[in-house]
Amino acid sequence: MAAKAARWRSDVCELAVAIIEISLRLFADGNDYQCKGDQAFKTRKEIPMKRMHVMLRVKNLDESVNFYSALFDSAPIISKPDYAKWMLEDPRLNFSIAEKSGAYGIEHLGIQAETPAELDELRARIARAGGIVRNEGETSCCYANSDKTWVVDAQEVAWEGFHTSGVAKTYYGEGCLACCQASAAG
Repeated sequence: MAAKAARWRSDVCELAVAIIEISLRLFADGNDYQCKGDQAFKTRKEIPMKRMHVMLRVKNLDESVNFYSALFDSAPIISKPDYAKWMLEDPRLNFSIAEKSGAYGIEHLGIQAETPAELDELRARIARAGGIVRNEGETSCCYANSDKTWVVDAQEVAWEGFHTSGVAKTYYGEGCLACCQASAAG
């Protein structure tokens, strides 16, 4: 009986050490709790992540800037007489507003890629999704130089897949008269 108890204690100790080692491996260096084989997944902080984009048409830019600055507890990173943009980290969101005529509210939605390779991946997903697709390519719009592809879903919601590579001096860029105006139908 004493030998059996000693062997049981030894097995429990080995199991406890194994659990501690596994826990250390899984949670070390910010790794998440999930694993595949003996490799822990990386946390979301370690994975390059795309950013959601929401563009709204507003009636009064100053009033809207005040509202969204209070809501996000943050000033816009770009503030122009006709446009404002916030780049939020929690949630990861590129939120922009522009004072334009026409219907107010959501102008379009989008996904902002962090790299050109992510944009290629987005374009493949856009093609698989169906809908009306328009590859705009390199353009200047919303005070930014970007590479864009548009798709319109069955509800006629325009989605923009894009990668931004720099800053433009004007809202519409050089020689461009209409950006974010639709997206794919054009």
